[in-house]
Amino acid sequence: MEIDEAVKESGDKRLKSKYNSAIYVIQRALALYSVEEVALSFNGGKDSTVLLHLLRAGYYLHVAGKNLSIENREDAEITFPIRTIYFESPTAFPEINSFTYETAFTYKLQMDIIRLDFKSGLEALLKANPIRAIFLGVRSGDPTGVGQEQFSPSSPGWPPFMRVNPILDWSYRDVWTFLLTCKIQYCSLYDQGYTSIGSIHDTVPNALLCLSKSSNGEAKFKPAYLLPDGRLERAGRAEKFISQPLTAISNGLKNEDLHLKSMFTASVIAVGDEILSGTTEDWMRSILCRKIHSIGWAVSHVDVIRNDIDSVADEVERQKSTNDKVFIYGGFGPLPSDITIAGVAKAFGGRTAPSEELQEHLWRHIGEKCTGDTNEMAQVPEGITELLHHEKLSLPLIKCQNVIILTATNVGELEQEWDCLVELMRSSELSVMTEAFVSKRVATSLSDAEAAQPLSEILVEFPDLIIGGYRESRRGPLIITFKGKDKERIRAAAEALCKKFHPGTLSEID
Repeated sequence: MEIDEAVKESGDKRLKSKYNSAIYVIQRALALYSVEEVALSFNGGKDSTVLLHLLRAGYYLHVAGKNLSIENREDAEITFPIRTIYFESPTAFPEINSFTYETAFTYKLQMDIIRLDFKSGLEALLKANPIRAIFLGVRSGDPTGVGQEQFSPSSPGWPPFMRVNPILDWSYRDVWTFLLTCKIQYCSLYDQGYTSIGSIHDTVPNALLCLSKSSNGEAKFKPAYLLPDGRLERAGRAEKFISQPLTAISNGLKNEDLHLKSMFTASVIAVGDEILSGTTEDWMRSILCRKIHSIGWAVSHVDVIRNDIDSVADEVERQKSTNDKVFIYGGFGPLPSDITIAGVAKAFGGRTAPSEELQEHLWRHIGEKCTGDTNEMAQVPEGITELLHHEKLSLPLIKCQNVIILTATNVGELEQEWDCLVELMRSSELSVMTEAFVSKRVATSLSDAEAAQPLSEILVEFPDLIIGGYRESRRGPLIITFKGKDKERIRAAAEALCKKFHPGTLSEID
């Protein structure tokens, strides 16, 4: 079964854990109820798409566990007998309807199309069919997920049935990791900046994903899986006032008040068993993150990977598909443990090949120590490599599409490579330079519990800012940070937070 195989082959331990937990809930439900007594509520959104494919996998494993023959197991994978409910609404996006019907055709779903409201439709459906449990794609962060458990009876006043929630504990990032890892087709709206889809009257693209406006005034957006903070997936839900039409980017606010800038994301990968074992302190990570922020990019992910080709390949493949740039360092050289180049090549589905251009630089750099054609350091990912030359660098930087391989081994070398890279970026179309981040910090003696709710309200009010908190020691003050591209927005957010407490509760650090 392709879903089960894709997850098992993934190196993502969190994904495997979430998948196994969801499959357990599904198999438990299928043990409690017959196939005729369960149904799937499908609405074409990302969560229900995840649920559909988890159900396909769960049903296949449930049937395969009954010691059926290989032939029957193949039939079980093809046939999906669970009744599927689709509440068709006149206010649904056409793309949602099209995707739903295409999915039903592709997977031969037994679909009941209901054109009544949810409650009335359920009453009619349950009266005509012996349904006792319905699988829902509800997550704990959803408005309807509050107070629910994996098995929750329907609310008072509703038709009696068991709500089964296999992905209740999944996050926004978990949903997209599953869809991308398993290469599952999803509604095209998610590639247009929509992160949470309701009706055509209350849903717009998420402004946090806005890239720019084209010459004809239309805004362009990054896909939903690039949203840096999953807590803000519903930032695209805004009432559309017919009397005062708003552009998609505004999310219900005036454009001049939103002050959103283009946001590009980068991932940082360090390779080295010596870092994981604690043998070596990795000072380069924090330096590189600050450097990335200095050019106006956000760092979405930082990770340390062991010296293993498959581990590097899996992480690079995952990060290059969800970020604008990936910076990787460590594991570059002729030693058996230096496998970064091979890992990057495998991430792109290719192999390594010797580069005469790089070998020439190596000869100049290490002279007679270079072993000619057998020099492993001259191997590069075949067909996708561009060498980035700078007069101050003895060795060129290695660029493979949106992956930059840094050869630095210490902070000094890293800073020199970065400065050269920035010069190259400014003088070419290598990448996009945006406004640098600016920040502000305030301190308070409040407990985390006292600060949590006001901070949550500020996060909703200022979705374009990165707002967080930390303590340098357990008994030290809570330091709240505001980071973004607009000083006025940062000042306004800090002032708005101050107004939620008594005067003097917050003190400015910088």
